[in-house]
Amino acid sequence: MPFIQQTSREFSRQNVESVNPGQNGVYGLFRQGLWIYVGKGDIRQRLLDHLNGDNPCITRQQPTHWVSEVLGVDPSNREKQLIVELAPTCNQKVG
Repeated sequence: MPFIQQTSREFSRQNVESVNPGQNGVYGLFRQGLWIYVGKGDIRQRLLDHLNGDNPCITRQQPTHWVSEVLGVDPSNREKQLIVELAPTCNQKVG
């Protein structure tokens, strides 16, 4: 099952900083027609890390938007499910 239906947000510092810290879950980075990366953890912190260039593949692929799901449980299984389904270009392995 893909990400829950929602409006995507522009992948910009302003939009990411508007997210409350401590929201754990999964997130996806993409640009039109291409899933770039699916990750898990503190959504705000992980997206800021990516904006700061922590992953060269993500930086090269220049994502324009992101979506997320806040989860009350360990996000590992959901992350794996999304990686298998969406096959993002910058995820080298599942998990």
